[in-house]
Formats: sequence, structure tokens, C-alpha cells
Amino acid sequence: MISGELRSKVDSVWDAFWSGGISNPLEVIQQITYLLFLRRLDELQMLAESKANLLGEPMENPIYSPTQQPLRWSVFKNDAPETMLTKMGNAVFPFLRALGTKPNGEQTSYAKHLRDARFTIPNAGVLVKVVGMVDALPMDNRDTNGDLYEYLLSKLSTAGVNGQFRTPRHIIKLMVDMMDPQPTDVVCDPACGTAGFLVAAAEHVRDYYPDSQTDPKLRRHFHLEMFHGFDFDSTMLQIASMNMLLHGVEDPDIAYRDSLSEGVSGDAGRYTLILANPPFAGSLDYETTASDLLTVARTKKTELLFLALFLRLLRVGGRAAVIVPDGVLFGSTRAHTALRKKLVEDQRLQAVVKLPSGVFKPYSGVSTAILLFTKTDSGGTDNVWFYDVRADGFSLDDKRSPVEASDLSRVIERWHHLDEEKDRVRTEQSFMVPKEEIVEQGYDLSLNRYKEIQYDEVEHRPPLEIIADIEKLDAEIADGIAELKAMLG
Repeated sequence: MISGELRSKVDSVWDAFWSGGISNPLEVIQQITYLLFLRRLDELQMLAESKANLLGEPMENPIYSPTQQPLRWSVFKNDAPETMLTKMGNAVFPFLRALGTKPNGEQTSYAKHLRDARFTIPNAGVLVKVVGMVDALPMDNRDTNGDLYEYLLSKLSTAGVNGQFRTPRHIIKLMVDMMDPQPTDVVCDPACGTAGFLVAAAEHVRDYYPDSQTDPKLRRHFHLEMFHGFDFDSTMLQIASMNMLLHGVEDPDIAYRDSLSEGVSGDAGRYTLILANPPFAGSLDYETTASDLLTVARTKKTELLFLALFLRLLRVGGRAAVIVPDGVLFGSTRAHTALRKKLVEDQRLQAVVKLPSGVFKPYSGVSTAILLFTKTDSGGTDNVWFYDVRADGFSLDDKRSPVEASDLSRVIERWHHLDEEKDRVRTEQSFMVPKEEIVEQGYDLSLNRYKEIQYDEVEHRPPLEIIADIEKLDAEIADGIAELKAMLG
């Protein structure tokens, strides 16, 4: 959690952008991202210079040439406001856009997402304020950097339609804790947005498996091979890439890709863990959709196609925790039923965690659930665990204010002790349903299909006894009225 002082500075800069005419929160975060990247480039150059001086050798692959020294953060941050504003638009950002490829053709880390970088800060006053804030950040503190960026991204949740890119962080943490990413996993989010799932997976591995940061082989895997995120929004890729960098992942695979299109077959069977909240509000044309996905689910619905994609991307033994709209659980179309049947019969479906309908407010009231499954290609489903989450620690209205009630810690506790769940009755929040019953119900995975409601017993009394009680009550009322009249004279 960032300090109150730093939070106030961020809010002040945010207000400065707003008053300067930039009201789109994505654009604000994008501009701050560019400045964070410029500072990081200068620090990398300083490290390379120190190493060269220590060894008494020329610097290898310098980021800035001798003629580009005025474009360094440590130089332009001291320029006069108007000079800085002019330099940013005319020199610094053209330099950023050219960073994508080195003379030898090799791509620089993160720079591949900056080819279209545009400078849109409207005036020198706003620029000086945001440069001052970024310069004051303790960039050597990964926790502070990560918390700062998370605070910036949290502003997307109140940003109307833009909020669709942000899954609530406590829901992400729930899914990551349930999946327990291992240091050797290869993690993918095919609709990564701001990379929230990948960041949370990285933090989980750091916290629970510290050897991943000291063992040379595991450390290399962590920084270069473990995390993969795809999106077809260049702004999201820039933000996701910087989010991973500020959380201490050196070179994740954050790439431009329409995950449902042709051309992704090369990644089939590549990943051991998928964490995702894919878009599920639209539909696609058959012509733009990968044919191998359509063989699994002949549909235009993105939520079904993404499920088919997850099965394609996972290697055998790979696991997934993904958010789906409720319609996936009980939809009656041939595609809906076929996909659920595939999960139950051909793979190992382990759990359906029903989320409250207000989880994605204020920008969506859609009802959703988390599906947890393992790819086996040989079946394995025996019992499916259902949990009815009724509270997630926040009010379920548009304000989403913090409240004490939350089931999330209980979800994790029960998930890790599934053997104890077999004896729970179906009037409780969680229970097991055998595969045979799910098959009998046409592969319906909606919790309400199997949940039992306990009604309070009502005492049945003879009619004459009830009439006698009513007459007695009438008499007491009449006596009371007579008493009041006597008191009033």
C-alpha cells in the first residue's frame, strides 16, 4: 500500500491532467508510463556506464549515443518548463519510437510497445508536475513501484467503459491463490489487459517460493520464460509491460495478438497454467476465427471460443482458472452443451465458484463464475466442487465500498481441503456433485441446479384454535380502546 503522501501526489498529478484537458484515465496512465520508462532507460544507461568505468572498457550497446545525451531523464528533468515541453514532443518521443529495434535488428526489452508512443501532455505546468512526481519515486523499491502502479490502475475501476480492462484485484488474488503457481510453471493470460493476473502470479511465486529468486535456473525462467500475456490493444500492452517491469519481472512475453484468430496454433500445448478473465460481451465472424477453435465449439460467442482456446493452449496436465459469464454454465445451444461436455468428459473439471453479481460493478452487473479445470485429454472428472460466494469484502452496489463480510478466505481454505467437502449438505455454501448427476442434468453447471433450499418448518394449527386466538386478540384490543376512552373522559 502506498503512503498517504505518495497517494496525495498521484491524486494531485491526476487532477492536473484532468484540468489540463486529459480526462481519459487510460491516456493519463499511458503518459505516466512513458515517463516511467524514460527514467528507467536513463538508470540502465547509468548502470552500464558504471560497469564500463569499473572494467575500463567501452560501454556495450549504449541506449543513448553521445549526441542523444540531452534526451536523458537526468538532463531534461532540469530543463526550464517550456524547454522541456518542446523537447519532449520534438526529440524525446521520436527517440522513444525509434527504440523498437537496434541497428543489428534485435528488439529491445519493452521498447517494442513504444513504436506508436505519442506525447499528449497539454502544457508545461502539468509536465513539470508529473516529472517531479516520477523523479521522486524510489525506483529501487519494487514493492513501492508495484503499489504505485496498482493505485494508478485502480482508477480504471471508476472510469466507465474503460473499466472493462480491470478485474478486481481481490478476485485475481483468489484465483491465483487457488491455483498456487509454481516456480517452474509457464503462465499465460491470452486476454491480459493490464497484466493483473501475471503480476499476481509473479508476486505469489516470490512470496511462497523464495528459492525462485536465488536459484540461477529458476531465476532466469522467472524473468524470461515464465510469463506470457497477449492483447490486441496497444495501449493495454504498454501499460501491461510497464506493470510487469515495475513489479520486478525483467522481460516477460507481452505481445500483440488477437488470440482467437488464425495463427496461434504454434502455441498449442505450450502453457502449464492459464489465468484469465476474457472478454465475453461480443461475437466474431467465422472468417476471422481460428478453424481449430471452431472444431471445438461452432459458435460466434467469444466466451465459448476463449474456453476452446484455453484447452488448445494448455499442455496435458496444465491447469486453468478462468472467469466466465453464467450463460456458459447453463446455455442450451449445441455449442454451450458440447463445450461443457468436453470439460466434464474429456478433461478434469474440478470446481465452479459462483461470484456475486455485483463483483464487476459499477461498469457491469453481469453474473459470473470461476471455472477451475485440468487438461488431461483422457477424462478424470469425478466430483465437481461448487461454492456460492455471497460476499467478497465490498458492497455489491455501484459504490463497491469496503465491508466486513467476505467469503474469499473460506473459499481458499475449503478448496485446499476438498476431501472434507464430500459430506457437506447442499443447503450449505459449498458442496460436491458427482459427475454422474451432472451428466444426467445435461452437463448443466449452474449452482442453483444442484443447490437445495432449506425452508423453516411452519407449525400447522387447527382452524378453531386460530379463530379462538383471533377472538382473544380482538377482545384485548377492545378492552384497550375502552380503557383509553375512560382515561380521556
